[in-house]
Amino acid sequence: MKSQESKLLERITFIPGLMGGKPTIRGNRFTVIDILELLSSGMTHEQILEEHPILEADDITAALVFSTKQLRDEYIYE
Repeated sequence: MKSQESKLLERITFIPGLMGGKPTIRGNRFTVIDILELLSSGMTHEQILEEHPILEADDITAALVFSTKQLRDEYIYE
């Protein structure tokens, strides 16, 4: 059984040609950095989900987990 963290990281996708190859959420045109920018602007999870119905609550958590791992050099781009 996969850990919760592993399941969350499955939501982060890398598709050449989509958004310049940046990490996206579930293959959509919504990047991890987009979520981080919304959070840093002061938006709550609820506000983000209301304004961007394509997103799910776990997408926001996945973006945070992914970013944390990147900063710790624990996650390597595949």
